[in-house]
Amino acid sequence: MQVAPVANLLEQFMPEGLALTLAQAIVFVAVFLAVYLLGRAIVVPIVDRSLQSRDLDKHARNPIKKLTLIAIVFVAVAVAFGFAQYGDFLQSLATIAAAATLALGLAMQDTISNFVAGVFIFTDKPFRIGDWIEWDDHAGVVEDISLRVSRVRTFDNELLTVPNSQLTDGVIKNPVAKDQLRLKFVFGIGYDDDIDKATDIIIEEAHKHVGILDDPAPSVRLIELGDSSVGLQSRIWIDNPSRADFIKTRGEYVQSVKERFDEEGIDIPYPNRTVGGGLELAGLDGVVEPADD
Repeated sequence: MQVAPVANLLEQFMPEGLALTLAQAIVFVAVFLAVYLLGRAIVVPIVDRSLQSRDLDKHARNPIKKLTLIAIVFVAVAVAFGFAQYGDFLQSLATIAAAATLALGLAMQDTISNFVAGVFIFTDKPFRIGDWIEWDDHAGVVEDISLRVSRVRTFDNELLTVPNSQLTDGVIKNPVAKDQLRLKFVFGIGYDDDIDKATDIIIEEAHKHVGILDDPAPSVRLIELGDSSVGLQSRIWIDNPSRADFIKTRGEYVQSVKERFDEEGIDIPYPNRTVGGGLELAGLDGVVEPADD
């Protein structure tokens, strides 16, 4: 759509200057709507299918689709300005936009950092919604991931709103990223107890528990000779891990081993501490003993 034909048509009903202004406005609106609707009908579905092919969650796709719509609006505005022959105005607008972008960039460094971190979370997938993660001194289940912040529900039922940059700048532990999780626990037995017998008990109780896998097989290693005990580290594997399964399985397993130790007379000794030293009194030269009655 060109401005000149529309202006010529409108000049039959109004002055030339007004006709040109109105023609530019009509062309701008028409071209903007055409580009916007075309982009929404073609570009957005293509982007959505691309995100689905990368196996992104539906909630994670929504912010990217919104950014795509914003980009389409900017493209539609730029194309409409060109067709409407707003050349001088567009140059002025570009200068103002550049200055505003610089000012906003300086004022929103943290926000931009979190936004970029959110993009990395969507692309690198260090965790997903529903994963149990640990970072710094915090742990919880991810409930929401947006482009600026992520929301994590702690195991005390507190909701933490975490800037994405904190989750990408440090180390994130994701115990449930894989289908299997290895658990370790150290059982301390007395120096007079039979190590082989205790090892057999630990392995047997692992095989008895339905939540512990036989492949990879449970194992036991002697890892320390402590002050009062011999440390036997048990290594077991569980399937489809979650924190609830992890806590429940470990608790039931440790309890069953403790009960077997008690039945078989294997001791789990308490730590022994010996306190030594002496008491020295100073400044007693001027003390006078009481006289005998």
